[in-house]
Amino acid sequence: MSPKRTQFGPGEGLDPTWINVDAYTFGHLHPDSRPNSAALEQTLKQSHREGLPPIHSSRPLGKFLALQCRIGGVKHALDVGTLGGYSAIWMATENPGLRVTSLEFSPKHAAVARRNIEAAGVADRVDVRVGPAVDTLPAIEREIDEGKLDKVGFTFIDADKLNNYTYADWAVRLGYPGASIVVDNVVHHGEVLDEELARGWEHVGGARDVIERIGKDDRVEAVVLQVVGERSYDGFLMAVVK
Repeated sequence: MSPKRTQFGPGEGLDPTWINVDAYTFGHLHPDSRPNSAALEQTLKQSHREGLPPIHSSRPLGKFLALQCRIGGVKHALDVGTLGGYSAIWMATENPGLRVTSLEFSPKHAAVARRNIEAAGVADRVDVRVGPAVDTLPAIEREIDEGKLDKVGFTFIDADKLNNYTYADWAVRLGYPGASIVVDNVVHHGEVLDEELARGWEHVGGARDVIERIGKDDRVEAVVLQVVGERSYDGFLMAVVK
């Protein structure tokens, strides 16, 4: 029998101060007057109307991903786990020269994401590919080898958690020295420390697996940052290819 986990969903178990700080800081640093604000808000609303689960990135994390692409002058980003296209839209709308390849297992989610991406005006630069990422990643590698795609300069991983390290390994192989990788949801309200829970729940098991295996991977340097905010108490792993 799987151990019982603490029941935290999106927006649950939060200190109101976390929410208020996000509202204050984000309101000043990315106000509603920004060109992409309406498209991003519409993406969340449409995803909700279409019945997608409310597990999208927070607004600050979305912009953080976009700024990572800008810092690195990234031409090609990989987004593993499209959902409604929110993170891909963040990256593309904040970086006009960026191409995003986004991988989604669910045909329904991919269809919603494509409509959101079209509405956001970035369909020419965001390519949503449907199917298990472990099956679609080799095709991306072939296209890079053939010169059809640039090497990947930034990868965001937010998909099936047991494959966290598999996707991170692919990100290293598809990237170049200095390319960065972010693996989301690796803290889980501190539950990452619970070895028993990790054996029965893939989210924690996958988080521990990627942390421990990245720590032994001499191709990268990495760190985990804990995050509190409007969505949860969680955190992400960030790695940089040597």
